[in-house]
Amino acid sequence: MPKTLFQKIVFTIIMATIMVYGMVVYNVALNTGGVTNQTFLLALHELPIMVPVAFILEFFVVEKLATRLAFTFMCPTDRPQFITYAISLMIICIMCPIMSLVATLLFKEPSFGTWTHTFGCNLPMAFFWQMFYCGPLSRLIFRTLFKKQLAAQNIPAQGQK
Repeated sequence: MPKTLFQKIVFTIIMATIMVYGMVVYNVALNTGGVTNQTFLLALHELPIMVPVAFILEFFVVEKLATRLAFTFMCPTDRPQFITYAISLMIICIMCPIMSLVATLLFKEPSFGTWTHTFGCNLPMAFFWQMFYCGPLSRLIFRTLFKKQLAAQNIPAQGQK
């Protein structure tokens, strides 16, 4: 995973973009009553707003907080894969209500009820999207982009110990 500041910035941009796009597609589909080819285009309109918000939150606040929370029930000696999952779960628990609030304020009729409904609909999707698609895809893209640098840092490739 990222070791340098530049790598952390790139990884966060990749993760935020993929996560936000998936969640916006989901929310557009909910708002329009289904998924069509148009859904994927409509979702692109919110990316210039939501990706920077997600990046700033994730990079400056949520990553550190999520890591601290994950290590309240994980140990540094636990398998790195499980530590990654724990941190991802904590990120979901923090980012989902915040990003649902941002989306409610920017794109919906703001109220506590609307935010609660948005958060309730988004949480299961955020969990499955992050754990099974966005997270693995983001890590794959990152490892591919930084293959040489990671090898130089003596980080084992996937499947090696």
